[in-house]
Amino acid sequence: MKKKPEDQIDRGRFLRGMGLAALGASAAGSLLECGPAGRSGTGAGNESFEWKMVTTWPKNFPGLGTGANRLAERIERASGGRLRVRVYAAGELVPPFECFDTVSNGTAELGHGASYYWKGKAEAAQFFSAVPFGLNATEMSAWLWFGGAQELWDELYAPFNLRAFACGNTGVQMGGWFNREIRSLTDFQGLVIRMPGLGGEVMTRMGATVQSIPGGEIFQALQSGAIDATEWVGPYNDLAFGFYKAARFYYWPGWHEPGTALELIVNKQAFEGLPEDLQEVVQAACKADYAEMTAEFTARNNLALKQLVNQHGVQLRRFPDEVLRKIAQLSEEVVAQIGTQNDLSKRIYESYVAFRAGSMEWARIGEQAFSMARSAGTGQ
Repeated sequence: MKKKPEDQIDRGRFLRGMGLAALGASAAGSLLECGPAGRSGTGAGNESFEWKMVTTWPKNFPGLGTGANRLAERIERASGGRLRVRVYAAGELVPPFECFDTVSNGTAELGHGASYYWKGKAEAAQFFSAVPFGLNATEMSAWLWFGGAQELWDELYAPFNLRAFACGNTGVQMGGWFNREIRSLTDFQGLVIRMPGLGGEVMTRMGATVQSIPGGEIFQALQSGAIDATEWVGPYNDLAFGFYKAARFYYWPGWHEPGTALELIVNKQAFEGLPEDLQEVVQAACKADYAEMTAEFTARNNLALKQLVNQHGVQLRRFPDEVLRKIAQLSEEVVAQIGTQNDLSKRIYESYVAFRAGSMEWARIGEQAFSMARSAGTGQ
């Protein structure tokens, strides 16, 4: 009996799939003597790589540190064992804020962190993590993947011998923990707060003293009184750090980080030394982890916020309208200033602002309108 065309296509797919599976198993099981750049094995499709990933996060820290672990495991599984990644938490191989240089010089091939930590290297890098009153998690991925931002990011990091890919998002964050109430603009005068990135610059202009402290050191600084306030992430991570033991007031909204993207920074030479299929594996794994981390934070923040309020007596506070208006004004000034530094910064700024304007218009009649209708319809 003559086979139908669709039967032939299905059989072809099956045979190709079997061939790829066999190839992956063969590559995973035939590790030979290591060569340069963490490479082993011989022949196209047979090469295996062993890479190091340094991170800015404490070891196994929920959401962020575990996200780095999950990404490393996903890359290894998807590559059939041809690309193996060993994860080093903050301080295990290098201090957290040295990840950028460590990957740039090739000591490690990968780094897991957030681009606003590298503003001292390139201020425009902050656009690819979080911008005050900027893009939320969905809008950020849309800008990166469909708005031309990835190409701008590649251009920005090229002089540092780096590539970068968004590999997670915390969603909208909280406004932070304060050991005293914020009732007016004057309450920021002399306030010592931990806040990185563009939000930190806004706080400076509000009269606060800003410190940049790695995540693993924040609780001690807040508890000892070295700082008066801190932002970190949101209920899920903040509960894990126990900030409720050191400060009573938990403020919202998280104006400074509306959808904070995490990045996988990759040594450019090492990345280009991978076969094309493994390059695709790295990029696809980052996109998969972006979606998974966003979903994880959404689910776990819900539960953690209830626990903070109901079990630990945390007092939720909304920033006064007067404060939010002033912060928004200063945020626009701070963000615009970066766009004046050089041609590339200007192009990144203009791309971001244009995309945000379109996103806000759609959100007004899309997500925002639905959220308001849902609240009215359900009485919540």
